[in-house]
Amino acid sequence: MFTEPAKRENATHPWRDCADITWLAYLVLGVFFGITLTKSEVLSWFRIQEMFRFQSPRMYEIIASAVVVAAVSLALIRRLGVKTISGEPITIPPKSLGLGVRYAAGGTIFGLGWALGGVCPGPLFALVGNGVTVMVVAIGSALIGTWLYGFLRPRLPH
Repeated sequence: MFTEPAKRENATHPWRDCADITWLAYLVLGVFFGITLTKSEVLSWFRIQEMFRFQSPRMYEIIASAVVVAAVSLALIRRLGVKTISGEPITIPPKSLGLGVRYAAGGTIFGLGWALGGVCPGPLFALVGNGVTVMVVAIGSALIGTWLYGFLRPRLPH
């Protein structure tokens, strides 16, 4: 049973004292997500190869369903005025739909990484959990790429 956390001057939100429970919830959700990815064969190199060769609609259907779920979720968040656990309103800034060099460059880099690794970045940890330990290299590469982007971001045209 939860009790009211002690008031602190430095506390950023009322659930700060429950941080240990929060990471456990994330871990459990992550494990279930990994099981879902494994059972749906989204992790399978053969399924990804089928997708890129247009031999099966399976992966495209999964991606389309994810886009629909995200769109409905965002619409509900906006319409219902959902708030974070700390009571702050969730705000989703508008995106410009104009095409540009950044989308082409970002998509190309993402696609090259996907092709070289043979896997989308999303299920990398699930693959390691399934015994494909070579994906640790892909995780390291993704982290280096993220750090590099953070370093170069002020110098890039946004």
